[in-house]
Amino acid sequence: MDTELNINHPYYDVARHGIIQLAGDDNSGRKVITFSCCRMPPSHQLDHTRLLEYLRYTLDQYVENDYTVVYFHYGLKSRNKPSLKWLQTAYKEFDRKYKKNLKALYVVHPTNFIKILWNIFKPLISHKFGKKVIYLNYLSELREHLKYDQLSIPQEVIRYVASLTYPLSPYPTCTCGLFFLFLIKDKNKGELIPPVLKQTVCYLKIKGLRVEGLFRRSASVQTIKDVQKLYNQGKPVNFDDYDDIHIPAVILKTFLRELPEPLLTFECYDHILGITSVESSLRVTRCKQIIQGLPDHNYAVLKYLMCFLHKVSMGNISQVEPFLAELHSWPVGSVPLSPQATRWPWLLGVSSRPLRVGIPLLRKGG
Repeated sequence: MDTELNINHPYYDVARHGIIQLAGDDNSGRKVITFSCCRMPPSHQLDHTRLLEYLRYTLDQYVENDYTVVYFHYGLKSRNKPSLKWLQTAYKEFDRKYKKNLKALYVVHPTNFIKILWNIFKPLISHKFGKKVIYLNYLSELREHLKYDQLSIPQEVIRYVASLTYPLSPYPTCTCGLFFLFLIKDKNKGELIPPVLKQTVCYLKIKGLRVEGLFRRSASVQTIKDVQKLYNQGKPVNFDDYDDIHIPAVILKTFLRELPEPLLTFECYDHILGITSVESSLRVTRCKQIIQGLPDHNYAVLKYLMCFLHKVSMGNISQVEPFLAELHSWPVGSVPLSPQATRWPWLLGVSSRPLRVGIPLLRKGG
């Protein structure tokens, strides 16, 4: 509930739930309005007619100008789901005035229910309006379109993201979600380095530095799945039990690959690609500026990783080349990579010495 909401608000009975909120601007300066299904109480506790009136009341304040709507679908269940008749009425209620200036409707975490609804209402929905509907499977994709920090993302959605298994690799994993939650809520007893990262790196430092092809070999899919399940349940993991040094290496790579946002954040994307146009003698300085501009959590984790990879590379630089690709991995469907962006070691400075250059770059303030 909004602490500034006055009890005399004409729609206080609906507004107090925080279902509909103003959430800053998108990247084009348009107002953003969010609709969060997880905040909808059971149907017998919410007058859906009043909800529709309140939605119209809110939109009326902004529809004279361009605006954007973000719809968080997670949390819509049978107990709080409006009827199909209500949905049909809602679409008809909002005439051309509302639809004309709506520039985008982002549907976050769509399900099969949404697809079924779309097929049902497709005859009623104009082609022009349909093109404004954009489905997003990941919260991180919102960063491409909106000022993400201004969004008030419901805690229920954040917890849902933390429990997701992102199908971006052969290995089912939720470790990305745990790390995402860690970054947002600043937990883990004050530790900056997530446990899965620290444990895999420490183990590999002791037993993996001289292993040939450390980050090139695969591991048993079922074993990886079992290890990830232990991490997701908060149970201890003893890599000695598996007698395969490549298991912690794969866990570490997959952990980075599945992050909702890479360590080198989306905001750094254009800056990294821009290094190609910087004079070669100034590239190290430019890289240092980019790295020092990272959020503190990202910087700490990146430094921890680079120091470890520096140790690995002392034996053979080719050992870490497959791993470095994971540090800039962008979630599928979010940011298209150019050929230059895939050459991450080169973008740090010079292609033959990425790690030896990288360590000085990772000293903030110096």
